[in-house]
Amino acid sequence: MICRKQEIICPDRLLEQARRVEPVRTAVIGADSSLALQSARLAQEAGIVEPVLIGSPGGIREKAAEIGWSVDTVAIEPAADEREAAARGARLAAEGRVGAIMKGHVHTDTLMAAIFGEKSLRTGRRMSHVFHLTVPHSERPLLITDAALNIAPDLETKKAIIANAVDLCHSLGMEEPKIAVLSASETPHPRMPSSMEAKALTEWAAESVPGASALGPVAFDNVVSREAALIKGIDHPVAGDADVVVVPSIECGNALFKMMVYFMGACAAGVVLGGRIPVMLTSRADDPAARLGSAALAVIAARGAESGHAGC
Repeated sequence: MICRKQEIICPDRLLEQARRVEPVRTAVIGADSSLALQSARLAQEAGIVEPVLIGSPGGIREKAAEIGWSVDTVAIEPAADEREAAARGARLAAEGRVGAIMKGHVHTDTLMAAIFGEKSLRTGRRMSHVFHLTVPHSERPLLITDAALNIAPDLETKKAIIANAVDLCHSLGMEEPKIAVLSASETPHPRMPSSMEAKALTEWAAESVPGASALGPVAFDNVVSREAALIKGIDHPVAGDADVVVVPSIECGNALFKMMVYFMGACAAGVVLGGRIPVMLTSRADDPAARLGSAALAVIAARGAESGHAGC
């Protein structure tokens, strides 16, 4: 082991903000597993989610009993397998009967295929994933996108990734979020496609994304260190003070957020945005605090969309 997993803590500010609004009725797809039920229970007990459990009713009740949770008053929707569970959850969302979706014991591609299959859940904008990361003893988050959904996003997809992240920032109360478009250098170079795209995205954001400022291409040291940026002659509001990091590929984002989790003890709350409702893609390896944080983030995004932000 080259690192020691630290205790993960869900940020109080995120939970407090989620509790200021009404709980969101949430479809838990593939709820017939202990992990899915633990996630749903955490969010329900925190007062932010009203779960609708989708899966085998017998399996749900058996697993709930194993963790000591009475689901007698919780809505259960029967489904024979994960494909049927995903389809039922997507249909509930399309009908307006739930305002968010939580991934349980179901493959991500099966879940997302069901959501994509419901045309009314689309907004015309590409869906993307955002991680909201906070490290111990700090309430200030760093958002990383996209580290979980879009594998090799092209320029147009990255525009949607930025727009989705900005909307979420506005829902979180960040009036003018600072966006860093990551590359390995501050100088655009044709042999480094990410640097050329970062430059194009920064120019596009200046004209097309109100309520935000963007800087790119920029290397990670200049994203988090004002001193490093000044040494390199970068004097910009985003330098050393970024709220959002737009990564060039899923590999980069995945490595970055996991390093923050395993080396810094960051709580990684994640949500898929760009559709009509937010989707929580929780993982078997997620800490309970991260699953609770994801639920809080989804609630904030859902209620933000209702109040005028397109954050989900």
